[in-house]
Amino acid sequence: MLLIAGTVPVPEMPLVLSPAHWEGDCLRLAEYDLPYTQGTMAMVSAALATTSYLGLPPPHVLTAGDIGTGSGTRLIYDYLAEHIEELHPEVLALHYCQPIIALMKKLYEAVSQLSSPPRLVADAGSMYAAKAANLSPHFDIFTPDPSEIAFLADFEASHPAYISRYLFENMEEKVTDLIEKAYACQGASKVLLVKGKVDYVAKEGKILHEIQEPNIPAMECIGGTGDTITGMVAAFLSGELDPEEAAVLAAKANRAAAEIVKPTPATRVSAIIDAFPQVFKENLCAWSGICIR
Repeated sequence: MLLIAGTVPVPEMPLVLSPAHWEGDCLRLAEYDLPYTQGTMAMVSAALATTSYLGLPPPHVLTAGDIGTGSGTRLIYDYLAEHIEELHPEVLALHYCQPIIALMKKLYEAVSQLSSPPRLVADAGSMYAAKAANLSPHFDIFTPDPSEIAFLADFEASHPAYISRYLFENMEEKVTDLIEKAYACQGASKVLLVKGKVDYVAKEGKILHEIQEPNIPAMECIGGTGDTITGMVAAFLSGELDPEEAAVLAAKANRAAAEIVKPTPATRVSAIIDAFPQVFKENLCAWSGICIR
C-alpha cells in the first residue's frame, strides 16, 4: 500500500484515512471532497493519476485540517506511530505537516521496529522535521527545491528560515555544491531529487542525472508543481521502481505535461495533473520499459 500523510488547510477537517478517488473536479476521501489545486492534495492527485495508469491500487491518504496550529499534524503523527504496524504500508510518503521534531522521532521509532519497514519519502514540513531530527539518511528520497536543499546542507539549521547563508542568493547556481554539502553533513536522504530550473537526481553524494528539457519557465510560477513530482515519485515506488528511476521518471513526466498544457502563470496545477495520463501513454514505455496496453 502507498500511504500519503499530510495536512490540508481546512480547519474543520477531521482525521481521515481513506483511499483516494476522483469525484468530478475533486478528490474524494471518505465523504469529503477536496480540490487538488495545491499542497498535499496536488501530491495525492499526481500519485493517483500515476497508480491509475499503472493499474496499481490507489494511494491511501491520512489527512487532517491544520492552519498552522499543529493540531492536524499531531493527529496524523500520533495515529501513524500507533497504527503503523497494522497499516503496514510499502511506501510511506510524508508531506505538508508542521515540522515537529519530537513527533517525527516518535514515528521513526515505530517504523524502525517493523519487520519490513516501508520506503520513506518526505517533502515540505515533514522533510524539515526529518532533517532536524537527524533522520535524513534513513529516508529513501527527499524532493527539495533549491531553497530547501540549502537547508539540508546547513548542519546547524533546524528550519529553512534559519539557514546561515543563501537566504537571499540565487540558489539555482549553487545547487550542485549544496547537494554535496547536504550529503557531507548527513542532511540528505539516500536519493535526492532537487526540483528546479534543472532537476537533479543524486545518490550517495553524486549527481547521477540532470533533467532540464523541456524547460517551461511558467512552471516556476505555478503552485503545486513540485508537489506533483513528489506524488509521482511515491506512486512509482509503490510500483516497485527504485528511488533513482522513480525520481527521473517523475521529473521527466512533469516537464512533458507542461509541454502539453503550455501553461501561463495563471494555470492551475490541476491542468498539469490532468495531462499525466497522456504523458505516460506517449512516453513511459520508451523512458522505462513500462509498457501499458
